[in-house]
Amino acid sequence: MARTVSRRRAIAIFAAAAGLPLLRAARAAIPATVWTGQALGAPATLILNHEDPVEAARLIELVVAEVSRLEKVFSLTSVDSALAELNRTGALAAPSPDLVSLLESSRSFWGLTGGAFDPSVQPLWALFYKHFSAPDADPSGPAKAAVDLTLKRIGFDGVVCSRDRVVMRPRMALTLNGVAQGYITDRIVDLLRNAGVTSSLVDMGEDRAIGSKPDGTPWRIGLAESEDDDRPEQILDVIDRAVATSSAAGFHFDAAGRFGHILDPRSGRTPAIYRRVSVVANDATTADALSTAFSLMDEASIRLIVRAHDLLVDIVRADGSYARFESEG
Repeated sequence: MARTVSRRRAIAIFAAAAGLPLLRAARAAIPATVWTGQALGAPATLILNHEDPVEAARLIELVVAEVSRLEKVFSLTSVDSALAELNRTGALAAPSPDLVSLLESSRSFWGLTGGAFDPSVQPLWALFYKHFSAPDADPSGPAKAAVDLTLKRIGFDGVVCSRDRVVMRPRMALTLNGVAQGYITDRIVDLLRNAGVTSSLVDMGEDRAIGSKPDGTPWRIGLAESEDDDRPEQILDVIDRAVATSSAAGFHFDAAGRFGHILDPRSGRTPAIYRRVSVVANDATTADALSTAFSLMDEASIRLIVRAHDLLVDIVRADGSYARFESEG
């Protein structure tokens, strides 16, 4: 039977190897204001270094309000979100500019990855979830005929988007869970930078650093397969960069753990090529989308994209071995 889950993507972020040293270092220079909450059901954290605590508190209020506003656009579970209405009706008139922007970005990622990234995968996710929610579910998964029929409802070429309307083919549905947390992270970074913030670590489900820590050293972000892990496998030093991680360990439809949540929209399968895929990019939207897509792509295809873009990709293969690819530029 499928388990309930508060988030589908696993990411473990650590301030340093043991977490707290980063905060103590930050306080040594400029008092750090730390906010914790949620964004699209994921744990969210903001470490804000600001010399004026009153202004820091005001900025936190703005951040909370912005996250709430964007959740009303992108939430898959909230019945009154713009995305939920689009999935219900198949069309939206005068859509939110944020929805249009993210759909346009998604189309670029869909093309770049040869369809490995595809928000229209939602009907396939619903098929697997419904199948394994049944008490007598076949442990081998949904029938091939059901998967093949569902695949006919998938394909981002069936989504037409403009600032005036969004229209989908009949019986399509979208999920932006593979990219929206990155987008929200980027919008919060924009908000803080516009307010003059030069040192912050923003985690709205994916992470992005503004500048360095106050002492000039990089922010330290740890990578792990699960957010339940208490220590990272790898630690990245980042300045003005974003990090996102995808792992099939984040959620399995079945108790045996054979069917993970990262579904291939092209084949309908749930491949377990990697145990963890982490992407470092200039923005969190890109890191988020590509960490999802790369989980479904072979290493040669990943290298081709990395060579053409400013990326670092850190992978744990299914056998536990590590690989790292980085653009030369």
